[in-house]
Amino acid sequence: MTNSAYIYDAVRTPRSKGKSDGTLHEVKPIDLGAGLLNALKERNDLDTSYVDDVVMGCVSPVAEQGSDIAKMIVQNAGWDESVAGVQLNRFCASGLEAINTAAAKVVAGWDQLVVAGGIECMSRVPMGSDGGAMAADAAFAIKENFVPQGIGADAIATIDGYSREDVDAYALESQKRAASARDNGWFDGSVVPVKDLNGVTILERDDFIKPNSTMDGLGALRASFAEMGKYGFDDILLKKYNTLDRINHVHTPGNSSGIVDGASAVLIGTASAGKDLGLKPRARVVSTAITSTDPIIMLTGPGPAAKKALRSAGMSTSDIDLWEINEAFASVALRYMSDLDISHDVTNVVGGSIAMGHPLGATGGCILSSMLDELERRNLRTGMLSLCVGGGMGISTIIERV
Repeated sequence: MTNSAYIYDAVRTPRSKGKSDGTLHEVKPIDLGAGLLNALKERNDLDTSYVDDVVMGCVSPVAEQGSDIAKMIVQNAGWDESVAGVQLNRFCASGLEAINTAAAKVVAGWDQLVVAGGIECMSRVPMGSDGGAMAADAAFAIKENFVPQGIGADAIATIDGYSREDVDAYALESQKRAASARDNGWFDGSVVPVKDLNGVTILERDDFIKPNSTMDGLGALRASFAEMGKYGFDDILLKKYNTLDRINHVHTPGNSSGIVDGASAVLIGTASAGKDLGLKPRARVVSTAITSTDPIIMLTGPGPAAKKALRSAGMSTSDIDLWEINEAFASVALRYMSDLDISHDVTNVVGGSIAMGHPLGATGGCILSSMLDELERRNLRTGMLSLCVGGGMGISTIIERV
């Protein structure tokens, strides 16, 4: 008989600017992750010897984030030596892929209790530090017509007709929603304050949000990818999407996801594990999906992945109460809502990565904790989580409160 994968708890750190002057820069990745594991242990009075595995997403698994950081975090947290750990990388989907992998292990009956999530300290290990063929291998990049993601986002805006005002308006709403959620305490149930080695709290709440954003301020920012497009990347996209005359470069730092430090952790297990440990499930994983689309424009996968997850679950869009699309760029979120014919009223209802930042490997777990909290706060039942992913991939997960 197939098990259900129950979500017993979901926590994350606050997110902060991923630069040397960011609040969390002083915290090593293994300490940031260990803080979350210790919080899970304390919140649930958890016997850690019951945990089979810890699966952590990390997009730049080198230097301080290398050497199977998941296992290093387990050891750093002082968990039972029987607990294993594994790091995985599916680009920006890594955190949600970790959750989906944990759920699959539980559903299969191979593991009874798994912690899944991710880590990305972008102030200490900058994005792209791990190199790789996608952008760093010139022969591969030329052969595959590689185009940077930001130009792909601008191309989506051009194809779909989203103006600079459209993407800025979306970004402003993300800031408003995130600031309201934070200031009203809607994140407090899942956000674990980060402390230093002396037990002094460094950061209690997200500090990347910019509540004083305005349309005029956003409109004054320069397009991030226009100059890069002149190097031939615009021409690559125009050759494939040959009905376009030009690429309208609309994305800026104000309407794209922020570079931040952060971590997430989700406790997933069988019904019997919960019974043994006296844990009450908050939700279950209904279905998961991974797919891939055009790797040149790269960012169109979330809608198809969400539709695939719906088909797998035998559900339709009307069965989903709340939707979450990672705000890598504003046009990605706008395309997602268009693909699925859903309203912004039920999508990213507490803001997203434009406002709070995108700690690459951790984001999947971050959006799951926010979704779960909001389903509970609104007394709703089902949520869909989706992210765009490098190489044209898309990932989605449906959860249901129990």
